Amino acid sequence: MKLTRKEFLQGTLAVAGGAALAATAACGGDDDGGGGGGSSTSCGTTIDANHGHSLSVPKADVDAGTDKTYSIKGSSAHDHQILVTAAHFASLKAGKEVFVTSTDTAQHNHNVSVKCA
Repeated sequence: MKLTRKEFLQGTLAVAGGAALAATAACGGDDDGGGGGGSSTSCGTTIDANHGHSLSVPKADVDAGTDKTYSIKGSSAHDHQILVTAAHFASLKAGKEVFVTSTDTAQHNHNVSVKCA
C-alpha cells in the first residue's frame, strides 16, 4: 500500500501527542523499535505502516554527511532500503526532520522520518 505524503503526515500528526512526550528525551521517541531509544548517539526514527522494520541512524553518520543506504529489515520477514542523502544529513544537522521512502522490494514501501535533537 502506498501512502501519499498527506496521509503520512496525517498519521504522523495523529501520534504527535505521544511523540511530544518522547521528544523530551532528546533523540528518542521512535515507534519502530529502532533509532534513538533515548540515546544521544542516534537519531529518532518513525516508519509508517510498520510491521517489524527498524532503523538506526547514528549521529556519526549525520556528522559524516555523505550519502548512505540503510536496511530497515528489523524483525520483518523482508527487507527494504532507504537512501539518506548528503542534503538530508545537512537538514538533520540543522535540526530539521527529513522524510524518505523505502524501496519497493515486497510489493509495498514505507515512509520513514528521521529527526535528530
